[in-house]
Amino acid sequence: MAFTMVTLWWKVPICFLLCQVVSGAVRREGHYVAAVYEHESILSPAPAARVERRSALELMGRNLDIYEQQVLAAARQGAQIIVFPEDGIHGFNFTRSSIYPYLDFLPHSHSGKWNPCREPYLFNDTEVIQRLSCMALKNKIFLVANLGTKQPCGRSDPRCPPDGRFQFNTNVALAADGALLATYRKHNLYFEDAFDTPPEPDYAFFDTPFAGKFGMFTCFDILFFEPAVNLIRQYNLKQIVYPTAWMNQLPLLSAVEFQQAFATAFNVNILAANIHHPTLGMTGSGIYTPVKSFIYHNMESYGGKLIVAEIPVITADYKTNLESNEGFRENLHDSCRTSTSASLDDEVCFKEQEETPGRVSEKGKEQSPPSFYAEMMYDNFTFVPVWGEKGEVQVCANTLCCYLNYRRAVLTDELYALGVFDGLHTVHGTYYVQACALVKCGGLSFSTCGQEVTDATALIDFQLWGNMSTPYIFPLLLTSGVTLDFADHMGWKNNYYFLSKNRTSSGLLTAALYGRWYEKD
Repeated sequence: MAFTMVTLWWKVPICFLLCQVVSGAVRREGHYVAAVYEHESILSPAPAARVERRSALELMGRNLDIYEQQVLAAARQGAQIIVFPEDGIHGFNFTRSSIYPYLDFLPHSHSGKWNPCREPYLFNDTEVIQRLSCMALKNKIFLVANLGTKQPCGRSDPRCPPDGRFQFNTNVALAADGALLATYRKHNLYFEDAFDTPPEPDYAFFDTPFAGKFGMFTCFDILFFEPAVNLIRQYNLKQIVYPTAWMNQLPLLSAVEFQQAFATAFNVNILAANIHHPTLGMTGSGIYTPVKSFIYHNMESYGGKLIVAEIPVITADYKTNLESNEGFRENLHDSCRTSTSASLDDEVCFKEQEETPGRVSEKGKEQSPPSFYAEMMYDNFTFVPVWGEKGEVQVCANTLCCYLNYRRAVLTDELYALGVFDGLHTVHGTYYVQACALVKCGGLSFSTCGQEVTDATALIDFQLWGNMSTPYIFPLLLTSGVTLDFADHMGWKNNYYFLSKNRTSSGLLTAALYGRWYEKD
């Protein structure tokens, strides 16, 4: 991703977040130990200036020195795989010409046939991938990293750029013996003029002895069908590695919030490594299962963070929430999913004899306050205020109607609102969204609803549902301090998708159904 350059002082302590794993512990059967590193990259002070390859290697070498420390630290904690972030080695804000000295040569078709550490002279300009390969080999760990790569092309290729080369934002996966297993060239670029979009989407995955196949994609890709969703569905993948350089945008697209939602929606494990530059709004990494997470979100301090966690292998025959609801317009009577061990009254899991979800009582309709409009995520949402200790409200836009039953544990002076958006998002990307969102407003006036908020005190029991037109629903549940919570129940019921929670773990920031209608992009 490309962002405005800000001078940042570099200081990276070797620090660990150890989750369920201690040095020397025996891994449980059916589990593996993963690591991700949120890296505060050392950036070029003048990324638009052209430098020699030697100077570029010197800067990248300083970042690779940190990588080497973290690979060793992760391996000592028993990690079998480690993931590093997008742009972590070379940085960002380059032009097409100024990034050129930072690019390694990487033949796209050579995966699985080359060990850069053991065959360093096979290709020129491969110093970065050689060093990554040697880290993997030395520590006997699978390693995923992001780097810039180049591939020459000629006039016979009609897609060849005028300067005679392709430049790609590339992920590489290296085996524990240093061999190059897979490469992925980022498809959905985010204001990255230095790089080219590949002619066709890459469907990149690699095999491991401890967890089967892992799929790869990068950052902005997570919002689109190609290649992320198609990769998962076509190859039935259950483990994902995800380098990213994500700038947080509340209330619906903070890094940890959407990473967890994606893992939950597709019932996959995600190993997500983000860059760490708080002044640019960039933080948020984690190791996610569909029902649990080990995360790092820190906007207050600098320095990298290593996360290590033991998580269960999700096998290929494990049906995903989306796959089990292919016929969501036809037979959704029995879909009710429990996401955590937290208890909830059975009445929330709408039973056959009960009123169909998606219908607010006549009393609720009479009490519903008037709607208003406010901007959220650069889109014009229709809102209704959520007032009082308890109640029922509904709000509609186009074909989408959202419904909410709620009860506050203690009445606070915070303003909440239920918002709906059903349309094409056109700022910083073009994609179709259907969203039902219960959000805390930035203040007490309606105009503050949709603003970025990070703290809340209200504990709310709620049932949220909507008549979504797409099966691709990402459940969001974010609490005070940008921490994650998990729904008690979610799923489809009679053409409505619902999300329910009894008593959030802390003050509620966002509870939302974020639907992506890919066909309408």
